Amino acid sequence: MVVAVKVFKKTTPNGKLTFYLGKRDFIDHLDYCDPIDGVVVVDPDYLKGRKVYGELTTTYRYGREEDEVMGVKFSKELCLQREQIVPMVNQKMEMTPMQERLVKKLGPNAFPFTFTFPSVSPSSVTLQAGEDDEGKPLGVDYNIRTYVGQNEEDKGHKRSQVALIIKKLQYAPAARGRRLPSSLVSKGFTFSQGKINLEVTLDREIYYHGEKIAATVVITNNSRKTVKNIKCYAVQHCEVTMVNAQFSKHVASMETREGCPITPGASFTKQFFLVPLASSNKDRRGIALDGHLKDEDVNLASSTLITEGKTSTDAMGIVISYSIRVKVNCGTLGGELVTDVPFKLMHPAPGTVERERVNAMKKMKSIERHRYENSHYADDDDNIVFEDFARLRMNEPE
Repeated sequence: MVVAVKVFKKTTPNGKLTFYLGKRDFIDHLDYCDPIDGVVVVDPDYLKGRKVYGELTTTYRYGREEDEVMGVKFSKELCLQREQIVPMVNQKMEMTPMQERLVKKLGPNAFPFTFTFPSVSPSSVTLQAGEDDEGKPLGVDYNIRTYVGQNEEDKGHKRSQVALIIKKLQYAPAARGRRLPSSLVSKGFTFSQGKINLEVTLDREIYYHGEKIAATVVITNNSRKTVKNIKCYAVQHCEVTMVNAQFSKHVASMETREGCPITPGASFTKQFFLVPLASSNKDRRGIALDGHLKDEDVNLASSTLITEGKTSTDAMGIVISYSIRVKVNCGTLGGELVTDVPFKLMHPAPGTVERERVNAMKKMKSIERHRYENSHYADDDDNIVFEDFARLRMNEPE
């Protein structure tokens, strides 16, 4: 069986340096993170004693670019790792199967490199810009950059630099568990006896992007008030750790008067369905997305998983969580009865049946982790498919 392997390729404006990456989505498994393995091809006559360096950088933008005045910046750029790629420092470097195939195909001027994410690095998240917003979107993103220079601090000219945006993501655990999140709240009234009880139960704790969320709502009216209507929301909660800011956005909602009014002494039970999707929230400012690279692979940001023994206060970047919020309208004087039930919204773990079903349903092509480890490789190199990025050729002297 021959499996065509997709490889991302990008070349410097002067065409002298090209680097290849087998994937752009790297998965954080909490106890370890996928390494960033790639290959650089350079014209040896162009170097003339210089070296090729690579670096992994992250940019954390927590404020709008157009609001930066008087030298105040609302972003932080950090270099997470920087290494010399050409000449190779470690001649006995252990290569991945993808690197071995690329080095074999591209010849003696191909040099492998491997970078790793720090254990505390946050996941890629992009906050969707509004229609009138200009500049770079808020969020956390990662770049792999290679350049030619005399030393690692010498970035040289832009014509000999090339960079590619990558994503750091988290997947759901292989088992979703049997826990059914629920919440039970009551509301009493000052000048009348009895209470209204509201119980909300979800059918599971972890949902995959594109799945229906089933919320069973049970209302018991032991008061003298009347329930007028019911509202259900899927709420996305964002915490921007750099500025200690928190905000929430509705990503799916519905309102119903079915079964209403719920009169004193009556009860009501119904299951409501919500489907939070990025496509339903286009052009809404502040919606957190999964650091999308193309419109075709855009998803709502996945819930942030925290390493065991740590809390959300220890997390960095932008922390994402979700909940189902149910509001019961108890009339003009009765106010509202509100409860939130938390859940997780994530990508399926690779290799699961749900993963294959979601891929078929949403035609997602960007998340192809472990393809290289589990693929059956042929001896020929014709089953490598290169995705070349458009580049600007500069008519400048080399």
